[in-house]
Amino acid sequence: MSTLNPQPLWQPDPERIAQAQVTKFQAWAAEHHGAPADGGYPALHRWSVEELETFWQAVTEWFDVRFSTPCSRVLGDRSMPGAQWFPGATLNYAEHALRAAADRADQPALLHVDETHEARPVTWAELRRQVGSLAAELRALGVRPGDRVSGYLPNIPQAVVALLATAAVGGVWTSCAPDFGARSVLDRFQQVEPVVLFTVDGYRYGGKEHDRREIVAELRRELPSLRAVVHIPLLGTEAPDGALDWSALTAADTEPEFEQVPFDHPLWVLYSSGTTGLPKAIVQSQGGILVEHLKQLGLHCDLGPEDRFFWYTSTGWMMWNFLVSGLLTGTTIVLYDGSPGYPGTGAQWQVAERTGATLFGTSAAYVMACRKADVHPGRDHDLSAVKCVATTGSPLPPDGFRWLHDEVRDDLWIASVSGGTDVCSCFAGAVPTLPVYVGELQAACLGTDLQSWDPSGKPLTDEVGELVVTNPMPSMPIRFWNDPDGSRYRDSYFSVYPGVWRHGDWITITSRGSVIIHGRSDSTLNRQGVRMGSADIYEVVERLPEIKESLVVGIEQPDGGYWMPLFVHLAPGARLDDVLLNRIKQTIREQLSPRHVPDEIIEVPGVPHTLTGKRIEVPVKRLLQGTPLEKAVNPGSIDNLDLLTFYEDLARKRA
Repeated sequence: MSTLNPQPLWQPDPERIAQAQVTKFQAWAAEHHGAPADGGYPALHRWSVEELETFWQAVTEWFDVRFSTPCSRVLGDRSMPGAQWFPGATLNYAEHALRAAADRADQPALLHVDETHEARPVTWAELRRQVGSLAAELRALGVRPGDRVSGYLPNIPQAVVALLATAAVGGVWTSCAPDFGARSVLDRFQQVEPVVLFTVDGYRYGGKEHDRREIVAELRRELPSLRAVVHIPLLGTEAPDGALDWSALTAADTEPEFEQVPFDHPLWVLYSSGTTGLPKAIVQSQGGILVEHLKQLGLHCDLGPEDRFFWYTSTGWMMWNFLVSGLLTGTTIVLYDGSPGYPGTGAQWQVAERTGATLFGTSAAYVMACRKADVHPGRDHDLSAVKCVATTGSPLPPDGFRWLHDEVRDDLWIASVSGGTDVCSCFAGAVPTLPVYVGELQAACLGTDLQSWDPSGKPLTDEVGELVVTNPMPSMPIRFWNDPDGSRYRDSYFSVYPGVWRHGDWITITSRGSVIIHGRSDSTLNRQGVRMGSADIYEVVERLPEIKESLVVGIEQPDGGYWMPLFVHLAPGARLDDVLLNRIKQTIREQLSPRHVPDEIIEVPGVPHTLTGKRIEVPVKRLLQGTPLEKAVNPGSIDNLDLLTFYEDLARKRA
């Protein structure tokens, strides 16, 4: 069996293909817009990128997007950056997110779950009422279209209400999770100068209460733009002086009023991880997010009113915004606020069971942690409602695919997806009508001309290259905040291949159209001119029970040499003796190649991550090249700064 064309791990049955929204959309688009009726998803995808304007026109009709003013055309200027989508059109994101309240008033829009794992519903009617009340109060506070409204909030219903009320008045939402320290929050919020701050007094995580009142007081002092602070008493404390009380602002029975804003009016600001310098403040538009998320959630994730959508996330990660958009398809969304592994590693499976989740999204790291901890979700939980398990955050290793298949269900649709905060969506991932191959993302997403390019800009098939997108997507940033001439935006994505989005990942697009992600191209290992992805090494090394986590970097030496150390964080009780050293090297040599074997294997007290859980390779590489800590990394973006001093000391010793 050739490595390129193994048997699929899963194939949708004919009934599932026939029932999928994307199948129905294709038949309808063939009849009304000249899409190909035959050839399945590959033919539809080809049409969607070749006839970009017709495709997006079809998406807005299929999902009945309500333009209060029609557009003059779908795409005014298609150059990147700066493509103009639906010029002249006006609409409102929140209006679409609350549409299902008309037919499903007493059905749950939200299911809120904390570490007790009891699900508490908020109905569509109640969600709409609270948004109406809060939007009216925001207007009374003087919030006008374009004003920024911020949330220092966990993944709770109040955060969803605040986002939707902000969008309803045409404000610009931005949020951070309450486990972020004051510096990290200020690095983000000070850039955008919010006029309102929604905040909790603390949060619960891992069975403990964490009081955040001192940090909130610091945020209030350091954000002079604030006109109002709204207190949500999650831990039951009184509102501090001068703060407004959440319950008073959401008590009225008010029909929401939706400000009709231009298609490219800002909806929210998301932030890059900011491991070097200040996080980039990424602005996305009401219309761009609306149509991109309708496509992604309705066609790719196959979500509708009968579904329950659970993704483990926090308000500091784009997946939370993506989860909230589940409301656009009339889907019930599950908000879990707590530790992913409390009271035990299998906790998220229990949440999926308790809430009847039909699409369960998590991180690749969580799947691998379950595999290591010998969790048996299919045996220990009733997961019969789960149609799809989706993963993101990092590439899902082949062992993760096999484990989900064996331990959840053998007819499970497994969707490894990859995109970015930068577009708040996926470039490649879930397609309900295509087979799943181990270690591969099913296909590039509709309307996304995803390619793998060599350094000269030549497209590659079955070879590793740079992930590029050659046509505009509606959810690409309209701009970065505080980037008046657009130079920081251009430098971030368009400096390598002018006019083409370069994302900074290594990918392979296979001859059958599936996609393999190999890790970040800016921390790529490059030995003797051969490029290797760090993800491949992690997958092999972390199968060993003694290895808790690992980090690999490749460092160009002044003499032209190349040093590639592998850092290993050992499991409790394990020792990095000669036996384990040899086993690590032998495993890498046999399963990858001799070229992948590191020059040195070094035990470390831990692997540093961004606040959203990604291993930080580039700052560690910079430290080892002698860059001072304060220049190599933004301290507010790291989960454990003390760990970085280890790498800094190592660099000093080596020098």
